[in-house]
Amino acid sequence: MIGNNDNIVRIYADGACSGNQNDENYGGYGAILEFNGVQKEIYGAEKNTTNNRMELCAVINALSLLKRNQLTIHIFSDSSYVINCFKQRWYLSWQRNGWKNSKKQTVENKALWSELLSLVNTQLCTFYKIKGHLTLDAQSAAFKAAHKKFNEENSLKFSEEEFSHVVSMNHRADALANVGISELKESEQSAEPSADCSSI
Repeated sequence: MIGNNDNIVRIYADGACSGNQNDENYGGYGAILEFNGVQKEIYGAEKNTTNNRMELCAVINALSLLKRNQLTIHIFSDSSYVINCFKQRWYLSWQRNGWKNSKKQTVENKALWSELLSLVNTQLCTFYKIKGHLTLDAQSAAFKAAHKKFNEENSLKFSEEEFSHVVSMNHRADALANVGISELKESEQSAEPSADCSSI
């Protein structure tokens, strides 16, 4: 575990959707919150959704659990959709243009983005892109390349051990998302105790 006593909240978030392009599907999200050596896991699911919605829900539901504002938070996700919005500040042009994108269309998932931005604005958040579904083998060429790219893109100096931890947490978040999907398929209702984003 990295930064056991550095007072940084770390969130590892992931979303998944079984049959993403189909009219009927199952989506799930998972997240792990980590603070000073303590971890909390959450997951949830909804029917007839998209992978992007689930990626957003993972971060939203994790941030919603925090009881204090102005916390230093590092958010790790393999979603370019989520990370690029904050890295490239898409949201600024969206808000400036009345929530219209470059094609003059209403921004997809506007309500979720609005909810996420309101949560992010109460904290001190930094977003980090992690390569998804990376094999946890520190000796493999793919792992070494992903480690190097992660440090370069984020101006970090994560050790092999630290990067391995991030990768393993990404795997765990993905597994939690799939737990949500499995439970939803069995029960046809969201898994407790996490919230369903379908009303947003």
